[in-house]
Amino acid sequence: MTLSWLSIIRLGLVQMCLGAVVVLMTSTLNRLMVVELSLAATIPGALVAIHYLVQISRPRWGFISDVQGNRTKWIILGMIILALGANLAALCIPLYSLNTTAATLLSILAYILIGLGVGASGTSLLALLATHTAQRRRAAAATITWLMMIFGIALTATIVGKLLDPYSVQRMIKIVFGLTMLTILLTGVVTLNIERGLERVKKNTNQSQSFILGLKIIWSNSQTKRFTIFVFLSMTAYFMQELILEPYSGLVFSFTPGQSTSLSGMQNGGVFLGMLAVGIACTGFKFGALKNWVWAGCMGSCISLILIALAGQSPEISPLVPLVFGLGFFNGMFAVAAIGSMMSLASQNNDKREGTRMGLWGAAQAIAAGFGGLLGTVLVDLLRLINFSQADAYGAVFIFEAALFALAATIATRSITNAFSGATQMVGE
Repeated sequence: MTLSWLSIIRLGLVQMCLGAVVVLMTSTLNRLMVVELSLAATIPGALVAIHYLVQISRPRWGFISDVQGNRTKWIILGMIILALGANLAALCIPLYSLNTTAATLLSILAYILIGLGVGASGTSLLALLATHTAQRRRAAAATITWLMMIFGIALTATIVGKLLDPYSVQRMIKIVFGLTMLTILLTGVVTLNIERGLERVKKNTNQSQSFILGLKIIWSNSQTKRFTIFVFLSMTAYFMQELILEPYSGLVFSFTPGQSTSLSGMQNGGVFLGMLAVGIACTGFKFGALKNWVWAGCMGSCISLILIALAGQSPEISPLVPLVFGLGFFNGMFAVAAIGSMMSLASQNNDKREGTRMGLWGAAQAIAAGFGGLLGTVLVDLLRLINFSQADAYGAVFIFEAALFALAATIATRSITNAFSGATQMVGE
């Protein structure tokens, strides 16, 4: 048996829960540290980078779920670990005013737990999809689950943005606790018996050797190497703005915490619509090759970032919100095409290594995300140290990010055509 459409949607709800919790850790708490606590942007940047660095363990999580055959267990366990880390991170915010060193050390532990939780739950979920989704449904399943995650991020950011005003530490802690309890409950309900009737993966008696051998086999593929270059570069550009956009809105445009959190919701709403537009065009109307959608998404993101940087020169009259929405829309266009390619590559060769391969792509993305987020915050701090104004410092980083997107667009059309051709065929099925 394979996963039904209902089961795919149920797994999409889990992905939605993951996005809902993570967006508060990477956006709202980041803004509180930089603006309300007046900490250097590098501190939250390093914390978020740690949670991405820990996700290097994704291939191992995927391999474990490959050989044990019970992915649901790791999905739920990962969500519980994520909830523990999120609540600890929230409790650290008021501690910064009392003891910065203790707060930083506990925050490091919190973000390690967040990374472990996302890695265990997210990788096992994607591996379950890649292993038990019918061939003709794989691209659509990837799009559905990702769109639901973006919807969860956008919905959470919008609702929490309204609940957070007027801001208080106690209110923020209650919101995080309530959200994490809801996500654990929902994950347990929607994954109940979801693997019943599915073919179990046979247990491998030499797990360590198989894991190492599997990584070698996967990495020896030249297509995999080319795709890795694109993933790392594009995801670095994609995530560079993640930790600086909300502080930028607060410092340059004088947005309140609630307004800047809602801005994140607006951006992710754009991502949702961008993904939906490409999914409908490719799957429903078979219009356009995925590599062309990637190029358009990357170049659109490039132009949007340039406009956002220029808007900071006249914040009194420049409309930041629609520009951020446009950035999200083009980000979504690029991302959904890349996801289609990733799903196609993960299931190639029918070698029963879907979990390991999805873990490898997830680790590559996580490294790029952590590097990109940290790089953005470090560059902002360095530029401010050499007397750049707030608007000029953030604007220069946005311009650099735009250049990375332009380079990624070039690579997408010249270096990994074969990867996207395979994904295009998959979407058309």
